[in-house]
Amino acid sequence: MENPTRYRITASRRVAAPASRVYDIIADYRDGHPSILPRAFRNLQVDEGGRGAGTRFHMDVHAFGRKETMRAAVTEPQPGRVLVEKDLDRPTVTTFTVERGAHEGEAIVTFDTELESRSGVLGAVERWVSTAFLQRVYREELGNLDRLARNA
Repeated sequence: MENPTRYRITASRRVAAPASRVYDIIADYRDGHPSILPRAFRNLQVDEGGRGAGTRFHMDVHAFGRKETMRAAVTEPQPGRVLVEKDLDRPTVTTFTVERGAHEGEAIVTFDTELESRSGVLGAVERWVSTAFLQRVYREELGNLDRLARNA
């Protein structure tokens, strides 16, 4: 890609459950994380590990009328608070941050994805479309996380 442009897509939500429970769901790639995935992300399969750092997985991503397989490796720069998925085939990194909320038993969860696009007009269109898509997907995933964490 000639002169790529880096950009970010971020979504946050208050979740009505303790931060530790919320983080445990996100870090559990065998049961928890797959159960919050939106329709666009399917068939998550663990290749190594399964909980937090050291996990490697692949899943199908359905977007814009096509399906691609994403392979990723997981790190935990701040265990219990920050989990990072690095795409093994593209320069894409998604960070999940879970912080205690203002009230007992609530968490603030942020999904932050850094991506690369083309430069110029085509890149601007690509960024606009992918931002709209991922914002919608992240709202769905955060809603799923809130429902699961409340009832866990």
